[in-house]
Amino acid sequence: MMKYIRFGIVAALAFVLAGCVGKDMFDASPEAIVMTGTDNSPLIKFAVEEAPSAYPVTVSATGEVTEDITVSIAVDNSLVEKYNEAHKTSYYALPESAISLEKSSVVIKAGSAASETSLLSVVSTDDFVDGRIYVIPVTITGVKGGNLDVLETSRTAYIRISRVYYFPALDLSNTNLYANYIFPDDKAMELPTHTVEVKFYANSWHSSTSEPISRMLGIYDKNEAGYLYRIGENGLDKNQLQVNKSNAAAFNSATRFSENTWYTLTVTYDGSATRLYVDGVRDSEMSNGGPLTFQRIELGMSWGGYRTKQYFDGRIAEIRIWDRVLSASEIQLGLCGVDPKSEGLRAYWKFNEGEGHIFHDATGNGYDIDWSKVCRDANEDGPLEDYDYSAEVNWLDDDKNRCAN
Repeated sequence: MMKYIRFGIVAALAFVLAGCVGKDMFDASPEAIVMTGTDNSPLIKFAVEEAPSAYPVTVSATGEVTEDITVSIAVDNSLVEKYNEAHKTSYYALPESAISLEKSSVVIKAGSAASETSLLSVVSTDDFVDGRIYVIPVTITGVKGGNLDVLETSRTAYIRISRVYYFPALDLSNTNLYANYIFPDDKAMELPTHTVEVKFYANSWHSSTSEPISRMLGIYDKNEAGYLYRIGENGLDKNQLQVNKSNAAAFNSATRFSENTWYTLTVTYDGSATRLYVDGVRDSEMSNGGPLTFQRIELGMSWGGYRTKQYFDGRIAEIRIWDRVLSASEIQLGLCGVDPKSEGLRAYWKFNEGEGHIFHDATGNGYDIDWSKVCRDANEDGPLEDYDYSAEVNWLDDDKNRCAN
């Protein structure tokens, strides 16, 4: 569970848009009725600080009307699925118990282009599920008077609930934490196509030119074949990421990462190409790659002699492993978190426990990680040895750990 959620408010947008719809914007002869604010996109963000919180819904004509026009409006949750299908998104309908629409009809008075207001209220957040992004479709269902048609592309406003999350995160700056956790053989996960996501934050980069590498994470099979994430690899800028895929050429990010900033890295493999996304925007790719067999996770650089040399000064939150390729829009919707029951999500560590040494798999698929049962190569080239590093787990809980969706 998230420790808590704060909400911000952006409801003034509707009033600004409503005020802009008038005779100075349009021809004197009105042609259509629209939901206010949908001229560029039907999706309108509404950030809620607390419940109840209200968004002012209005409708507009594309010019001054010569007689009163009554426009019927309603919340229609069935439209969410249609929107998702059309735009390849994964929004959720808000539970009806959480919504209240003040008026089922509004009037555009003669001589005006904008209607009176009907307040759309979020009356409760009790049924919200962490990781879901909700939209409330408010649609025009009828028009009386004026003999105007509804512009179909602006018939519905999709009011998207925006939230700000605050969360604990795992401190990766402690080099004594670095180790591997290997799952039993019956938990090995075969992934012919896949998506791997990690959310990270860097306090600083290495300043030493003799050892510029910050090694953050490994997602491997049992024998350490898989994805290795390291920053400042020899020859790269100190804030440039390299993703090293076993049995394939490593590829480097176009992005240069900033300190004190959260990023979500997403690597996808569709059977032919491996692609890297940064915060849902395609960054780079390579034409080779291959399937992944996941069974092992490494935090930091655990090899003997390298733990302090290639330390990562930062924190981590959210690692997700999927058995399918996510689209860019899906990635962008999940920057703050995803529904643990999402299609194809096989393992999901939020790293937001805030205490203890067990990192829980939010999917319930049995991939909990116990940091009292880890292993590492203490002599660099020697065999793996077992360790209890439960005392090395440190949690960070401050205002740096925030995400707005």
